[in-house]
Amino acid sequence: MLCSSDEIRTALREYLAWWGLRHFSSDREYFAWQRQQFSSEDLQQLALHVERKRTGDRRDEIAFYDLAAQPRLYPVLYSQRYEYYEEIGLRTAAHLGQAKEVLDFGCGIGVLTIFYARLFPEKNFVGVDRSSASLAVAQEKADKLGLRNIRFECVDVETESLSGSYDLVVATHVLVQAEQDHGLPSRSWRTFDRGHSPSQQLSFERRIGLAIRLDRLCRVLNQSGRMIVSEKTRQLARRVPFQRALAKRGLQLAERPALIRYRTVEEVVDDGPFYVLDRKGEAALNWDEDPEQDQGQPFDPDAVSTSAGDVDMPLYENHWPSAQTAWEQLKDREVIRETTRQAADGRQVHAERGRSRGWQYLYCANTFDQRQLVIVEEARSAMLDEYYQEILRGFT
Repeated sequence: MLCSSDEIRTALREYLAWWGLRHFSSDREYFAWQRQQFSSEDLQQLALHVERKRTGDRRDEIAFYDLAAQPRLYPVLYSQRYEYYEEIGLRTAAHLGQAKEVLDFGCGIGVLTIFYARLFPEKNFVGVDRSSASLAVAQEKADKLGLRNIRFECVDVETESLSGSYDLVVATHVLVQAEQDHGLPSRSWRTFDRGHSPSQQLSFERRIGLAIRLDRLCRVLNQSGRMIVSEKTRQLARRVPFQRALAKRGLQLAERPALIRYRTVEEVVDDGPFYVLDRKGEAALNWDEDPEQDQGQPFDPDAVSTSAGDVDMPLYENHWPSAQTAWEQLKDREVIRETTRQAADGRQVHAERGRSRGWQYLYCANTFDQRQLVIVEEARSAMLDEYYQEILRGFT
């Protein structure tokens, strides 16, 4: 049995190569390979199904994954997730612990499920997905490896219940799939606090399908069992209601959530957090609803230079949550003009032009946690006026 993380990483990379997956760091090289492997008809079909998946219902989503499971397509498509498989695979393998019965919910073609079963032959694994074509690939791969500690079930939890009882449930990128949903807004543009409205929380859970998925997973999780989840919930507006949904069902933090970063070819993805949860309640950690520690430039009003080193650069610029603290620290703030409106997507947006201690500033904030502060010299105030008008045009 492999012990060190380096050994597991090496084994995982060899295993991904066995699947035909390749690691790319260049979009040019990846798409050149894609064009070699795919016909023009393949590309047309994929584009059509991607759009239907984005705008349609769960049947369109299933149809997309059925198409993606075709043997000539999946090595190329899932190579984009190579680093995701590495990041999630290594973290999950390190937390399989003493579990004997493991459910991998939303296993797809079984890339990671089969890896876990191969790594831990003493444990039993069940992979569940609603794409029958994906599960057919998974079963074929497991059979080729001669694995007897794994099986697959085709279940659509939006219409069917899960069966069995598990010590560990793994669910990654399957509970919160509505990426276009902004989440739960804060009470106003001045705060990151979201209040505690049961109706707003329930609306979030239902419209993205989280409620029924999570409820059905909890029903098959042993009372002393653990759950591993990681979703696209890095944004605070999605992270807070997601965490509240977990806590509401008696799931508590077994350890501090870990932030996830990987690349899909060239694009850097800040993902997660990666949660390890249990129901024991022993020395449970507190849920954190504060903004993530950001990379905003520290702000000291007395230290801002009166002249930028680069004439094309602002004296100060911050696009992170800490921009709010910097704005609050501006001394003798004088507002020249300001606008607060409701944007078309439902967010409340505030834009403010002002001056402070001889500087000119522009501050923007909205109820989905975006903050921006730009400070320039008086002589360059026109650039902020233009930017301010651009923001106002975006309201319409």
